[in-house]
Amino acid sequence: MRVQLFGTCLVDAFFPDIGEAVVTLLRRFGVEVVYLSGQTCCGQPAFNAGHDADARRAALHFLDLFDGSSDPILIPSGSCASMVRNHYPELFHDDPELHTRALAVGARVYELSQFLVQELKAHEHPFRGRGKITYHSSCHLTRELGVREEPQLLLAALKGAEYIPLPNATRCCGFGGMFMAKLPEISCALADEKAQEILATGADTVTGCDSGCLMNIADGLKKRGSNVQVKHLAQLLAEGL
Repeated sequence: MRVQLFGTCLVDAFFPDIGEAVVTLLRRFGVEVVYLSGQTCCGQPAFNAGHDADARRAALHFLDLFDGSSDPILIPSGSCASMVRNHYPELFHDDPELHTRALAVGARVYELSQFLVQELKAHEHPFRGRGKITYHSSCHLTRELGVREEPQLLLAALKGAEYIPLPNATRCCGFGGMFMAKLPEISCALADEKAQEILATGADTVTGCDSGCLMNIADGLKKRGSNVQVKHLAQLLAEGL
């Protein structure tokens, strides 16, 4: 099996170790990973800010890059995956040809945990784990993609680790893309609230499927002087191979 990996801006610029963990994980399950050069932002920041023309340019570049193949497109971010799958068709609603292309490309998109569970049955593999782990369920992953059970099935596969459910796990962490930049006071308040709930679980690691959320959560924990580790789900699973 072969997949095309879309790296995302945050992984490329801030968290390359997450990208490395994704590749390690997929190769362990016999998947050939293709990383197409020329990748750029999916256009979500511009879309969220109401700059549709800029978002369409980014989306068209994505379509030109990934179109013409039947390989699944794997994205280690529910937020970016939702942008391509759900909002590209919206951006091109008035152009039948591009709308059709957007639907076709979007149909090939998988968020990482989706692909691992639905296609690779990775949750049936006994990963090694340790410590107490809790999980933040990000907004776009849950509400726009409908991915709820897959990450938790994968966490349950971490033998030796204790999974502790996070109260209000689906409550926003405050990142929200442009929301974080435009309304920092509210964003920080939500991150502080999320950090408090994480600390109350007694977990020594918090994980999730979106780098942006994890970055905001890490900041909230750091402000409290916490030593709770913040790791993307791909990192936990790769460490447990």
